[in-house]
Amino acid sequence: MFQIALLASGSKGNSAVIRTRKTKILLDAGLSGKRILSSLAELRLNPQKIDAVLVSHEHNDHIRGAGIICRRLQVPLYISQKTYESCYHKLGKLPAGQVHFEIGNKFNIKDLEIEPFVSSHDAVDSCNFIFRKHGSTRKLAVATDVGYSSRLMLMKLRESTTLVLESNHDEKMLLNGEYPWHLKQRIKSKHGHLSNNQAVGVVSQIVHPELKNLILAHLSENNNLPDLARDTMMTFLKDVKHELNLVIANQNKSTSLIDV
Repeated sequence: MFQIALLASGSKGNSAVIRTRKTKILLDAGLSGKRILSSLAELRLNPQKIDAVLVSHEHNDHIRGAGIICRRLQVPLYISQKTYESCYHKLGKLPAGQVHFEIGNKFNIKDLEIEPFVSSHDAVDSCNFIFRKHGSTRKLAVATDVGYSSRLMLMKLRESTTLVLESNHDEKMLLNGEYPWHLKQRIKSKHGHLSNNQAVGVVSQIVHPELKNLILAHLSENNNLPDLARDTMMTFLKDVKHELNLVIANQNKSTSLIDV
């Protein structure tokens, strides 16, 4: 067993659960503690079986509930040193401690091998992750809060069997929307977020026969529509005749548990 479910994905809060038979972790905890626990219950997952919380960067929509969950469940927080130093005052006490990883260096939590790699986002030490289960050929890649598709990112995403990929905005909706110009520029910049078309550009460079699941994540509620993100990606997938399980993650409800 090697599964992922996104508890929520968007600017109001992000969190996912990744599990094997031996290991269960939360990737980011940008929701309230209550919401995280209720989402786990809806998935019939016992919160007491969570082994750790793993944080990608310090923005509130990724750490809001991290300290609360670590205290409630008495589990350690895995976080880079620079990220911790930038947000420790928001996390509070961590009774089970913290483990500092370095971007670029693999580490393990039980039977999960985790590889953090740098992401181009406006955070102090922002990263994305590759997950592998010991003894399995399946590969889970998570790439959100990404300004552009760097060579490094494309290299890391190759051969994934399940990919969680940002598809934040539709370019026309963003430019014609009500956001102030400086915010539009931030979102479009190399330190911002991938558009629907940029997400297609990423997939076009890493798609392969064993890519079975594609989860589009971090959709903007103001500058995107789920059907628009889905249709943009489906047009490409039909053109290249690649069938897969395409899931659009939601800000307000969890996905099902998906086999990596």
